[in-house]
Amino acid sequence: MLTSEENERLTRVGPGTPMGEVLRRYWMPFLLPEELPEADCPPVRVRLLGEDLIAFRDTNGRLGLLDRFCPHRRVDLFFGRNEECGLRCVYHGWKFDVDGNVMDMPAEPANSPMREEVKIKSYPIMEWGGVIWAYMGDPAHQPPRPPEIEWGLVPPSHRNIQKRLQENNWAQGVEGGIDSSHVGILHSLLTPPEPGKGFRDRQQAVDPAVPYLAMDTAPKFFIRPQEYGMLIGARRKASEEEYYWRITQFLAPFYTMIARREEKGPISGHAWVPIDDENTWTFTMYWDPDQPLDQSEDFDATKVNVDVCPDGSYRPINNRDNDYGIDRSLQKLSNSTGIIGIGLQDSAIQETMGAIVDRSMEILGSGDAAIVAWRKLMLAQTRDLEKEGDLPLPHKTELYRVRSAGVVLPRGIDFEVGAKERLTVA
Repeated sequence: MLTSEENERLTRVGPGTPMGEVLRRYWMPFLLPEELPEADCPPVRVRLLGEDLIAFRDTNGRLGLLDRFCPHRRVDLFFGRNEECGLRCVYHGWKFDVDGNVMDMPAEPANSPMREEVKIKSYPIMEWGGVIWAYMGDPAHQPPRPPEIEWGLVPPSHRNIQKRLQENNWAQGVEGGIDSSHVGILHSLLTPPEPGKGFRDRQQAVDPAVPYLAMDTAPKFFIRPQEYGMLIGARRKASEEEYYWRITQFLAPFYTMIARREEKGPISGHAWVPIDDENTWTFTMYWDPDQPLDQSEDFDATKVNVDVCPDGSYRPINNRDNDYGIDRSLQKLSNSTGIIGIGLQDSAIQETMGAIVDRSMEILGSGDAAIVAWRKLMLAQTRDLEKEGDLPLPHKTELYRVRSAGVVLPRGIDFEVGAKERLTVA
């Protein structure tokens, strides 16, 4: 377990916090292109790492991310006019370009030195790989591009990216993503009730092609540190001669990658991006390196999407206010939770821990090895940044060209060796 002080250090992400400063050294996904669909479209309110900001796409298609409040009288720039290559405050007309420079001050004399002296806070953002990214750190340490995770490298037709609001701390999301032991329990289906047959006997894996997840619900974990994060091997019994290995990638600071079912077919992953200490943008990415997703028999967007409110909040329609749509009859008869959808099941568990779980009260077991390793890794990054003043990893974008895998191997074969060809991007 963590001490209360370590828990604070791990979870708090606002300006000046140790973890917040670490996250600012990485490019972070935060918007979908559909939120800024065209030049001079309405600006979008943004909250990221505890800061209130405004995003817009100017007349030439350039993207800007500014302080949400005009430096003149602190008016909300959400109500601003996006026109003629800048965002204009409607109160006194101060206008700013995507770099935060003043373009116009109609209520000031034409020769006012304020035009050169005033600047609004701005952060560089870019569109790449099907999402819009922000860099909020020291400009002297800005990486050249976002991490080269495979979903960003494939053609647009080969990927599907979704976004939803989670009302909990970002660390709870990441910990759920690397917790392979819950998969065969939380996400399990059930056979019909029979006299004398208990819950454990009725469990079935949510994916019939991978029955091992429910057959062996107590995997043994092997953690391999990597320069980009860590490789997590969860070993389950497949037969007397073989193990099923569910190999998960964690890529710093908040990306996870779920094991591919076969050697071909879609891959999936997540990013848990901190809005503030108590809210998170959860991105879910599906991609197929070999063919467009609409040609894949293993991908159906209607089955994997979490339905969100149509008001731009990206809050799931089923949420804590309606107990995530839980159906107790369904829970009794055929579904472990009574909640429909893997993503919503994860949200329900992570949110109802509380906005920030008190890790000093946990009782951890052997199935939590990856979680313990992740916490140590991220806390080490905060100490490294404080000591050295820099983090090398955000600049090594090519290290992120890796894959996850699910593979059956003979006992005695190391999982990293046996799955080697399936763990790298060609």
